[in-house]
This record gives sequence, structure tokens and C-alpha cells, in this order.
Amino acid sequence: MIKLFESAQDFLNARSSATSIDPEIVSRVSQIIEEVCAHGDTALKRFTETYDGVRLSQPGVPIAEIKQAESQLSVDVRNLLEEAIQKVRFFHEHQMPESWLKELKGGGQLGMQYRPIAAIGVYIPGGTASYPSTVIMTVVPALIAGVKRIALTSPPGKDGSVNPLVLAAASYLGVTEVYSIGGAQAVAALAYGTESIQRVHKIVGPGNTYVNEAKRQVFGMVGIDALAGPTEVVILADETANPDYIIRDMFAQAEHDPVSRTVLVTRSEKVATAVQARSESLLKDAERFEILKEAVGNHSAAVLVPNLDEGVKLVNELAPEHLQIMTRSPHSVLEKITNAGAIFLGDFTPAVTGDYFAGPNHVLPTAGTAKFTSPLSVLDFMKFSSVVSYSKENLRRDSKLMSRFAELEGLLNHKIAIECRHE
Repeated sequence: MIKLFESAQDFLNARSSATSIDPEIVSRVSQIIEEVCAHGDTALKRFTETYDGVRLSQPGVPIAEIKQAESQLSVDVRNLLEEAIQKVRFFHEHQMPESWLKELKGGGQLGMQYRPIAAIGVYIPGGTASYPSTVIMTVVPALIAGVKRIALTSPPGKDGSVNPLVLAAASYLGVTEVYSIGGAQAVAALAYGTESIQRVHKIVGPGNTYVNEAKRQVFGMVGIDALAGPTEVVILADETANPDYIIRDMFAQAEHDPVSRTVLVTRSEKVATAVQARSESLLKDAERFEILKEAVGNHSAAVLVPNLDEGVKLVNELAPEHLQIMTRSPHSVLEKITNAGAIFLGDFTPAVTGDYFAGPNHVLPTAGTAKFTSPLSVLDFMKFSSVVSYSKENLRRDSKLMSRFAELEGLLNHKIAIECRHE
């Protein structure tokens, strides 16, 4: 049953203790990374047999198998993938930055030069669902950015194969470097390389607790997009919201994982109690019952607030991955939101629209990290260099100031490097 909290502070107090990393997971992931670094493909095969119950002859998926998965798509599924890719591409193309150079008075230039990251590793989760949508959300912005090499990894199913829809989506987008490896060992292989997997420069994509911890530990050796916690949705609603819509949206998020988090924030006790009641009546016959039972029973809440402003304050503190605003005037509430990964406005924009078709990315900041980071974008697959060009005249003009700074910092060779150009 969804737990009802009488105030925002009660809710915050109840959840504040569940944020630490399990030291056993930290230690185990560290061991896995060390083993992969030391033993390469042999370690990958051993861990895949241990954790996935699959004996691999090789980590790589043959190109013929990848292309076959695409060729076996039904017409309707192919059309579905095409439409989703077009919408995601349209949104992300507008994120593409431009290099620039500005002329300086007296000669010279300042600017920024954008370049794609050369090699990207994409992690696609396995588990109880297939995620061709995550292939689209990670690969499309990488292609727009101009990334030349994309290595995709995903855990094998019991038959030893990567999910065929994942393979088909990868093939459709032109990705032919795919590995049937999951977990922390996949992250280690992408970060450090093995006999058959060349290391990448950055790893993106969501995963379980072990994948997340592995990304944390390899950061610095490679870049990462973010550290993703359990998926979550916060629904900010007033008395005009439809309780049926709310509970269905909570179930939609909860079905991802037994630790998925779903929260209703409302000033209406009537709406909150109606959502509680509907959750009980609908849960027993719901699809993916076992997952929902765990997620809704242990990680869902309805929080009462005195007014919408207090609701907004709580939302900004939670900084949710997904935020649905189901109020009389959602656009006026939007102006007050400062922290959220993706924001969905109105009764007819459930968070599910962002999972597949709307266009924005569904790889989003979780666990409050929307306070300082953003959804996956084209910019995650690019880097920039600052560009400086001084004329002799401009260097002479600024040299006294530069030399004085060097003196203040005690870096006299800096001063000499400036002044020798005027001797």
C-alpha cells in the first residue's frame, strides 16, 4: 500500500537514511574490475557464467547475428523504431553546438572548438525487460555528435544471446560492435580493454547497482555520463488531477524495478486517499505483479502539503528524475521548478511519453542529482577546446599585467616566457 505522509518533513525524515553505498558492493565491484584488468576475456567469460549462467565462446556478437536480428523485424516493429528514431533525432539535432572564433581588437582570436569524443561505450540493461528504446536514446545523440566508434554491451539472456530487439535497434543505427557482457565486468572491459574489447573514452547508459558502482570506480580512467540510482517519478497534483491517471503513472514507473520510487505530492487529501485506494484495488490484478508489489509497497508515497508552493519546494528538494505536473495550470507551476530531469505537463503527458516517442532523452539524472546535472544529450558525446591567438601587439599590451600576475604567484618563469618576446 502507498504510505501517506502528513507533511513534507515527515517524508524527508523517513527517506534520509537510505542513501549510503553498500560496502560489500563496493568491494565486490573493485574485485571484478581488478580481475578483468588482470585476466581480460577469461575473467569476462567466468563472470558471465557466474552471474548470467551462460558460457560464452567469445564476448563479441557476430556481425551476421546483429544484422539478422534487424532483418527479422516485422514491418510494424521496424516502422515503430523508425518513427521513434526520427523523433529523438529531431529533438537532439537542436542541441548541436557550434565552434566559434571572435576577432580581438589589435589582432588575434579567442574561441571554442567542439569535437566529438572518439570512442563511446554504451551499456544497455537486461533483466526483466528489453530496452531497444535505450539503444535509441544513447546511440542517436552520439551519431549526431559525430562519434566514430560506438561499442555497445548488454547482458546475455539464458540462451546466451543479447536481446534481439536490442540487436535490431543497434543494427538499424549502424552499430555493429556489440558484446554480450553485462554487469560491472562490462564496465571494466570498456574502461580498461581486454584482448577482444578495445577501451573507450566514455561510458554512458543506465544499469543496476553493480553497473553504477563500476562506473563510479572507473571514472577518471574514462568519462561517464552520470551515476544512476533507481528510476523514480514525482507527481505534483492538485484537486483537479485524476487519481486513476496518477496511479497508472506510478505503476508504469514502478514496474521497472522492485526498488523503483514513485511519489505523489498534493495539497488534496481527497486525491491522496483516492490514489491509495485505487492502488490497492488495481495492484492484485496488475501486470508484473511481483515487481509492483515490492516497489509500491516499499518505495511509494503520497505526501500532503498545505499548498502548491510548498509542493514545489519539496519537488525542488527531491530533484526527481521524472516530474509530472498535474494541476489546473501546469505551465505556471513549471516556472517555479528549478530541479528535475524531465518535466511532463498536464493530464495527457505521462512520463511514459518520454520513454519512447516524445523525443527528449530518457537517460536522466536520478537520486537528486538533477540539482547539478542534466539529461543525456549531444553535449555528453562532445568536448571542446578553448582557442587563443594573440598578435604581437596584443601580447605587448597585456604583458605587464600578465607579468605582474606571475610575480604575485611566484612563477617567475611564466614572467620570463612573456617578457622574452619583447626583447
